[in-house]
Amino acid sequence: MASLRSLYVPRMLYGTAWKQARTEALVLQAIQSGFRAIDTAAQPKHYQEDLVGNAVRSAIQRGIVKRKELYIQTKFTSIAGQDPSRGMPYDKNAKLEDQVHASIASSLRNFSVDVGEKPYLDCLVLHSPLPSMAETLRVWRVLESYVPHQIRSLGISNVYSLSVLENLFGNANIQPSVVQNRFCQEVGYGKEIYGFCKEKDIVFQSFWTLTANPELLASKPVGSLADEMGISRQAALYNLLVRKGGWSILNGTTNEERMESDLASLDKFDEWAAKNRERKAELEKDFESLLVR
Repeated sequence: MASLRSLYVPRMLYGTAWKQARTEALVLQAIQSGFRAIDTAAQPKHYQEDLVGNAVRSAIQRGIVKRKELYIQTKFTSIAGQDPSRGMPYDKNAKLEDQVHASIASSLRNFSVDVGEKPYLDCLVLHSPLPSMAETLRVWRVLESYVPHQIRSLGISNVYSLSVLENLFGNANIQPSVVQNRFCQEVGYGKEIYGFCKEKDIVFQSFWTLTANPELLASKPVGSLADEMGISRQAALYNLLVRKGGWSILNGTTNEERMESDLASLDKFDEWAAKNRERKAELEKDFESLLVR
């Protein structure tokens, strides 16, 4: 099958981890504020995927958005990332392939959001590589069997070994459209993985972008961009990363004002950059120098 890596992935996704009972209200607010991309997981330990589905369903029923206007991304999480005491979307004793099928079935039920329409997922992400490449590929083969109808594209998260990513890319019938990783100094700010993604037309999605990087938030180029554009330092950091190309941000803010201002900053930066090309290049160069430390 031809590669599906060119599918559109928005520049900013609303992250739904760790929101517990507030998940439904916050996701609905995010959609009302303008988010059109949602990231979740079939992992009750950290996500409430069913409540995300409720919020999407409510937004559609209220006429705020249509399903085709949304990018919905969820994950298959292996047993290593689950907590049986908090529920799981599959039988932990089932064969690996059956675990994947059951998890996908659960996610599709949660996102049966449009009356009369078959549910689908814009992207299904493997939450992390399994202990062996053989096991990882077993999962990947099952995921591939759902593309392009019930699942439109595939991705992988928490892959910090370039050799693992290269192996998956080389052995997959359908290559990943997305790689979602932590963004922090401990993993070299993802430079090696991001470089591979950019070369192969894979979108790099970063999480922990703010919480793991107080030194970047306090840096001179981030502060200068924030001051010159009249935006928050958080939004300035987001924009400096997004403008690298092929980079999307997971934004999990619970603040309504921040939801709106962070999204608005993307277009605001486009306008500012068009009028300040030299200054933009200068700030980007200064920012890049921070990522080699």
